[in-house]
Amino acid sequence: MRAYARQRLLRVIPAHLAVSLILVAIVGGAALAGVAPSNPRWFDWSQLPAQVLLVQAYGVPGGQGWNAPTWTLSALIGCYLLLPWTCRALWRWPPVLVVIGAVVLVVAADLAASLWLGDPIFRLPMRYGILRALPLFLLGVAAAYYGSRVYVAPRLAGAIGVGAAVALVGLQAVGAFSLLSLGLLAGIIWAAGAVPVLRPSRLIEHLALMSFSMFLTNEVSRIVWFGLLDALGQDALPAGARWALWSVGFAGAFAAAAVFRYGFDRPVQIWLNPSRRNRAVGDHAAVAAPRASGAVVSAEHAG
Repeated sequence: MRAYARQRLLRVIPAHLAVSLILVAIVGGAALAGVAPSNPRWFDWSQLPAQVLLVQAYGVPGGQGWNAPTWTLSALIGCYLLLPWTCRALWRWPPVLVVIGAVVLVVAADLAASLWLGDPIFRLPMRYGILRALPLFLLGVAAAYYGSRVYVAPRLAGAIGVGAAVALVGLQAVGAFSLLSLGLLAGIIWAAGAVPVLRPSRLIEHLALMSFSMFLTNEVSRIVWFGLLDALGQDALPAGARWALWSVGFAGAFAAAAVFRYGFDRPVQIWLNPSRRNRAVGDHAAVAAPRASGAVVSAEHAG
């Protein structure tokens, strides 16, 4: 258990601290140069400690602004640290009952949040992040547990996934059905894991391995790029030019994430986990070969 907790924390904290330091350096350097942000409240220094310490999802004041999406990282650390006990409890129950129990838990949590906190579970503020994330995390665990214990023919799983996707799009067109939409998303994810990978793609493999870096850096990329455009007066440009600049920023976010992953995150993880150095010679060696399940999990992310 101690080794598991260490691996989870070391997988997250070095990269998070590095990105936080980069953002602080950018904002601080701009302030020293006399450049004020277009939205000063987003960079309130009093909000920074809770975010850097990743405690903003547990009722600790602060964490607003800056690299705001890290509230989910704060909540997920708690979810992952509870995962060993969750798996031990689930292993005793039939998969169907586990899925039913997870669905009931999400519905009950949503009703409780609406009654006592004034918002549905998916709209709870950041300080209740763990309460917002944990039921949905357990729904995902239940879907994964069902997928690992119950075989479903790939063609049937694919049909279920496509049907869930069509239903999801249809629901968005006619109204807000948030809980049902969450259930359909869980079904799509389960179906994707149940369909075997017939033709592995190096591009998709690298994008999947880069997803954590993208999560951490995309907000910083947005702040830098669109802050620069605001300073240069993008509001005076025609709509077509602004869309073109947005597209450049979109591509730049991927480039920044790739630089961070291959320049910092991956080398640091190899250094922190010496036993993986032989397995890390080329990320393609860390990806499972196609088998009955289509789930692809890298050794780097699984450890």
